[in-house]
Amino acid sequence: MDRAPEPHAGWTFLTNHSRVLAAIAEDHTTRVRDIAVRCRLTERAVLKIIADLEEGGYLTHVRQGRSNVYRVAPDTPLRHPADAPATVAELLSILVRHESARPAVASASEDRDAPRPAGSTDAAAT
Repeated sequence: MDRAPEPHAGWTFLTNHSRVLAAIAEDHTTRVRDIAVRCRLTERAVLKIIADLEEGGYLTHVRQGRSNVYRVAPDTPLRHPADAPATVAELLSILVRHESARPAVASASEDRDAPRPAGSTDAAAT
């Protein structure tokens, strides 16, 4: 990644862990670099989140050549007691609907500073 992601002030509804998990669920062979661009995080932050998700039993990976292939554990319950009995699969089903309403994200090799249409935002209105 050539530069640090744009800073964000304030709170958000989705955590970085959920964003990374959704990116991996969408493409099990995605690269850390591409996850970082999509989630607007550093590669180092993505690596830490992936380690957290693996340690928590939400994700595993195997090495295939020079790449990783990830496997999401869809039946794993969410961590917070207030979310019980929701599972990873239920969370991802919501995020997939959210992501399908968004325009495609530029890949790591594309220019992230391209002009955006007037009135566009990062979050889809519901």
